[in-house]
Amino acid sequence: MQLRWRIAQFFEMHWWRHYLSGKDKAAYLKWKKAYWHSLLRQVGWHIPDGARVLDAGCGPAGIFTVLEGKEVEALDPLLDEYEKSLMHFQRNDYPWVRFFTIPLEDFKTDKPFEYVFCLNAINHVASLDASLKSLAGCLQPGGHMLLTVDAHNFSFLRQIFQWIPGDILHPHQYELAAYVSMLEQIGLRVERSVLIKKELIFSYYALLVIK
Repeated sequence: MQLRWRIAQFFEMHWWRHYLSGKDKAAYLKWKKAYWHSLLRQVGWHIPDGARVLDAGCGPAGIFTVLEGKEVEALDPLLDEYEKSLMHFQRNDYPWVRFFTIPLEDFKTDKPFEYVFCLNAINHVASLDASLKSLAGCLQPGGHMLLTVDAHNFSFLRQIFQWIPGDILHPHQYELAAYVSMLEQIGLRVERSVLIKKELIFSYYALLVIK
């Protein structure tokens, strides 16, 4: 899985360079921030000022961009590459955020978070089990986590994708029920799931999780 993850990380960076090529920074960030506000409204979340928040697998324009006034930490193993290669991400634009260039599996904190976001990132990690345990360990008792994930609609396609890298950016291929089960096995409770977008092979879900 480590080799598959490293290949996925290489193509992830390639994808971002291609996707953001030619996009105006201000216009892109305005669109992305509107998307995050829309997602928060869709799941019914309001993050109070001063709340301690983690954005795990944040990418170059994660939900940290709209959390000014909160105590935010954000992590991604490609942050240094983003800042070096993409004009759209500069740490200095977000003085309310502490950034960590680190894989999710390796992140630990002595001060748990009230809110944890892991948005379109859990499919990308090297070790799914270790990453979920890291997320659970970062969340304070009674804390809330919002995890979004591409989940397979059909089990037979999931089995094919697990053997053949038909989706090279996502080393992990599961159905929604499997993700729910994994979260419950580490002591988290999935309060509800919200279907964000349905497509032929995958559907994109938001899972609202409580510790």
